[in-house]
Parts: sequence; C-alpha cells; structure tokens
Amino acid sequence: MYFDGPRDYGYGGYRYDGRWVPVAKDMVDHFGLKAGDRVLDIGCAKGFLVKDFMKACPGLEAYGIDISEYALMNCEPEVVGRLHLGNADHLPFPDNSFDAVISLNTVHNLPRERVIIALREIQRVSGGKAYIQVDSYHTPEQKSLFEDWVLTAEFHDYPEGWIKVFEEAGYTGDYNWTLV
Repeated sequence: MYFDGPRDYGYGGYRYDGRWVPVAKDMVDHFGLKAGDRVLDIGCAKGFLVKDFMKACPGLEAYGIDISEYALMNCEPEVVGRLHLGNADHLPFPDNSFDAVISLNTVHNLPRERVIIALREIQRVSGGKAYIQVDSYHTPEQKSLFEDWVLTAEFHDYPEGWIKVFEEAGYTGDYNWTLV
C-alpha cells in the first residue's frame, strides 16, 4: 500500500518518471564516479535512482538497499539482482566497499539512536564519500506542516540539530535537507 496505494497510506502511485536522472548525473559528477566504481543507494525503494545511475555512467556498479520487500519485488527490470533487502543501520557490506553512498530522505525514518548507527554504517562502507538528504524546517510553522505531511519520519530536527547528529555520529560526508 505504501508505494502503490493512495497517499493516505504512504507515497502513493510511485512510478518511474525519470525524476532521478539529473540527481544521478549530479552525483556521478560530484563524486567523480566512473565505470567500475561502486555506488550504493540506501532507501532505494523500487530502484529508480539505481537505474538512473547505470544510465548516467555506463559500467558503474550501482546497488540499492531497502527495508521493503514489496518495493524490491516490484523493482525496475534493469535493477533485478542489484537491490538488497536490509536496514540502513546494519549494512551487509564490508568496510569501504563503495566509492560513494547516497541516502535521500531515508535515515529520518529511524528513531534518533538508529539514525546515529545508520550514519556510522554509511561512513564505514563509504569511507566518507557519501551524500545524505533529510527533511528539515526553519520555523515552528514549517515544523507543523512537516509533521502533518510526513507519515514515516521518526526523527526530525532543525538544520542545526541535524548537524549535531552528523557530528555525534562521526559522519564526514556531504549532506543537505529538503526544507518544508
């Protein structure tokens, strides 16, 4: 229901529409990724960004991980075998096994203590070449809008609070937030 049901139950109508193509291109350029490099998308859902990484950089070894068995079973055909079932706070990969790790609007779906663990896991498998995006807000009014809209976020904070969390976890990669 979360991905393909009505918005009341989650994302609703999650279909491939190419919106991740510019994101994939920007990340390939930002991290200087090339054929043979490995990239991981944490919270990959149906693998749309993984698919677009492969388009943006032919030969790039793009993988994803998500907690939703449903999403993985309904993934894009091009990414079958590249997506793993698992949690951001327990990544089943060796240290430094990726040239870049991306997590867009995922880690805030964990409680704070698991966010810290997930950030440490991202740091561990990426060696620090990572990009995390989370939702945030600047004002109490924005916070209220955020809380009304977001169904799954268990931890959220103002940007200053997120920076403290990144520091506490020892996360040295890049980050940004979607502001409500």
